[in-house]
Amino acid sequence: MSRSDWNAPDGTTALIFDCDGTLADTMPIHFRAWTAMLNRHGLSLTETRFYELGGIPTSRIIRILAAEQNVVVSDVESMIHEKESIFLESLAEVQAVVPVRRIAETHRTRFPLAVASGGYRDIVHQTLEIIGVRTWFPVVVTAEDTTRHKPDPDVFLEAARRLNVRAEGCVVFEDTDVGLEAARRAGMTGIDIRTFLTSTSP
Repeated sequence: MSRSDWNAPDGTTALIFDCDGTLADTMPIHFRAWTAMLNRHGLSLTETRFYELGGIPTSRIIRILAAEQNVVVSDVESMIHEKESIFLESLAEVQAVVPVRRIAETHRTRFPLAVASGGYRDIVHQTLEIIGVRTWFPVVVTAEDTTRHKPDPDVFLEAARRLNVRAEGCVVFEDTDVGLEAARRAGMTGIDIRTFLTSTSP
């Protein structure tokens, strides 16, 4: 499937988009920020592991890595702040994932749109502003809005609730297996945007 031939399936009531790696090409910058922060705290993160953990909130990732590497972390909140501060230094570099942005632009007058992200609210909002789509999304659900996170379905179910639509009518755009599993558990149709990225033409 290419970006040019995607059509909303029959029965679609809303489109829900992940942010990092789906609407915005932020993942390389996030990886740099992660490695810089973790190195200061005696932790490491391979690129493969980074992508495996995509969609999981920062606090949980820190705890997962600390447990895996048998490292005691005493102040997770300060580590989160440190990582996000490093990321923000490069925020101006962020660009949209063009095929996904085009889908949102094409369909935003047909369906209500939401963003449902494992990222933190301030970072997600700034990212959407940078790629010029913030006003397209009346609903933005972030890590602060649910107690459970991907692969649990809560972030997507909360987005559907705020849009006042049926979960089973929602189509979710995701770039990670964790996010697609969350969409499945929510009873929504998941679209793996990695299938759009085989072509590099704009």
